[in-house]
Amino acid sequence: VQYEIRVKWDEEARVWYVDETNVPGLVTEAETVEAMLAKLEVMVPEMLDENGLLHEADVPFNLLVHRHAVAHRST
Repeated sequence: VQYEIRVKWDEEARVWYVDETNVPGLVTEAETVEAMLAKLEVMVPEMLDENGLLHEADVPFNLLVHRHAVAHRST
């Protein structure tokens, strides 16, 4: 199984949050992408273990980061 976690930026709350994932029960937020990654490295195996899905010591996952941005051309 390939695990994917999609995080989005909440401009109002100023945090990254888990928007979509196939890791059951995974819900968290963090102020930076780096902090989110650090949390996920601990939480992903914990959540898989709690759901009886942890079968190996290492759990690879894909972190997909989504943030809307606008680029302006210089004139």
